[in-house]
Amino acid sequence: MQLVLPHRVLDLSEPCVMGVLNVTPDSFSDGGRHQTRDAAVAHALQMVAQGARIVDIGGESSRPGASPVSEEDELARVIPVVEALRACSDVVISVDTTKPAVMRAACAAGADIINDINALQTPGALEVVADAKVAVCLMHMQGRPQTMQTAPRYDDVVREVREFLAARIATCRAAGIGADRIAIDPGIGFGKTLEHNLTLLANLRALQIDPHPLLVGVSRKSMFGQLLGRPLDRRLAGSLAAAAIAVWQGAAIVRAHDVAETVDAIRTATEIRRRGAAP
Repeated sequence: MQLVLPHRVLDLSEPCVMGVLNVTPDSFSDGGRHQTRDAAVAHALQMVAQGARIVDIGGESSRPGASPVSEEDELARVIPVVEALRACSDVVISVDTTKPAVMRAACAAGADIINDINALQTPGALEVVADAKVAVCLMHMQGRPQTMQTAPRYDDVVREVREFLAARIATCRAAGIGADRIAIDPGIGFGKTLEHNLTLLANLRALQIDPHPLLVGVSRKSMFGQLLGRPLDRRLAGSLAAAAIAVWQGAAIVRAHDVAETVDAIRTATEIRRRGAAP
């Protein structure tokens, strides 16, 4: 499995870690810690040294209840970090945004992947990604961050998430985005209850749509607070267990805050899985 980037190919024959770099004051886990360009780049390089093959830079919090950020503020937060990181590292750079103007500027600054929680549904987003020849990750979300956790409902969460992702893939292909440039994400925690999240994680194989790599992000999420009664700073064990289970079921990319620990967890799961019978 692979993901074609503007100037190279990301080999995903082995699962990899996408390190989270939030350049925001209000992200649920690390908001405010990496707001200056130098602090953000230093943290990105630390994650690369720990084994992250992708760094995902976000300038707008998507935590439940988060307030929207203006285009100007998001550009000011994200683009200097993309430029500075690209100048000093060849790590794959992903930018977590829903705004076409931010996508366009990020691609010009050296980003390789657009990671869109809105799955390129914002007018103009499809055209930016198609023109820039970058890869994209399409995520499922019911509702919007401000209200998505109010009362999420599904008749069949696995079927509905898969159908949404398949429809967005078809739309991207019709817009000229190559199949080998598209990854998909079921959106754990985005408009889902604990039961929905657990059901999706238990059925990741049913969500796979070849040849598109499956990205899973569970790091430090509130589901572990609900399931285990753990505060934010004590959710590592649950996050690692879910990451290992995701990789066991075929996830190609795991998005994580705790990079070194997640690298170890997914390598262990991968090596054990390799020695078992084919699924």
